[in-house]
Amino acid sequence: MDLEKRLIAQVEHAVGHSIGDVPVSKLKGDASNRSYYRVGTPPKSWVLMVMPPDAAKKSEEASSGAAPTELPFVNVHRYLTTLGIRVPRILRYDEPAGMMVLEDLTDETFEQAILKGDKEAWYRRAVELLAKLRAKAEQHVDPGCLAFTRAFDVELYDWELHHFREWGLEAWSGKKPTAEERAQLDAVFRRIAGQLAAAPRGFTHRDYQSRNLMVKDGELVVIDFQDALQGPRQYDLVALLRDSYVELDRAFVDAMLDAYIAAFEKETKERIDPKPFKQFFDLLTVQRKLKDAGRFEFINRVKGNPGFLVSIPASLRYVKAALDAQPELADLRTIVAKYVPELS
Repeated sequence: MDLEKRLIAQVEHAVGHSIGDVPVSKLKGDASNRSYYRVGTPPKSWVLMVMPPDAAKKSEEASSGAAPTELPFVNVHRYLTTLGIRVPRILRYDEPAGMMVLEDLTDETFEQAILKGDKEAWYRRAVELLAKLRAKAEQHVDPGCLAFTRAFDVELYDWELHHFREWGLEAWSGKKPTAEERAQLDAVFRRIAGQLAAAPRGFTHRDYQSRNLMVKDGELVVIDFQDALQGPRQYDLVALLRDSYVELDRAFVDAMLDAYIAAFEKETKERIDPKPFKQFFDLLTVQRKLKDAGRFEFINRVKGNPGFLVSIPASLRYVKAALDAQPELADLRTIVAKYVPELS
């Protein structure tokens, strides 16, 4: 049976009746090893996630913790559903076939919505949703959810920083640091990783950004949550407000951080001091956006997908701005700016 017929058959199993001869189209993918297809025509349509059998349960991002025994998407989806967070509905999961039938959220992402609507209103909704998610997750810890079995620890932060060194510094510049510079980088990366890992941890989506929020009937729907883990409160805010696909000025970022703090306090009654909260946000920005810059080059060279190269300059501008606010990272800047002049 060819792929199109198999996809249609999966939908028919999910809905319990024939859907006839409907169109099947492949949807644009990002960096994932999963493929997505639309079966039918909106509003009567479904999305099929097709997973390679050797990678169905393996995270494409580096992570700590034991290998999962259940598909992470299904596991984390179940947990988010219990929290009342809007996620795409799963209509059928055929594990042997590596196929999942999902509700069709259509094609409008948060990135697209802010281009034609009230940007500030959309971002306030996104940070308030994130505050609700984080607050509820801190109140409802579930050891059965994979996100509570793995974490951003020193080793993971450090690995991601060296991912930047390998791909965003060495591959990007075509040069390697001297032995002395490498030793200094190792020490600085370890110091930063230690500072970040010392922060209290909770449920972290890991990639809560403009292309991983969908808009369906005016409602925000969270997707791409399968790599969730334990991390600091600011991590998902860095992903959203220092998004490589949508650049925001600092005044707007500060306003949205204040909106998050207010929403989190409303959910939990916990008071948050904005100054240290924002300082930690900046430190995380350095780590996350260096990692992103390196990751985009890795995806280009290793996966043969150059589509993310256009987002490297924005990632580096975020790092530069964050370094400007942190003179204590001058030792890091001295070395990396030698090879990545955009950071000088």
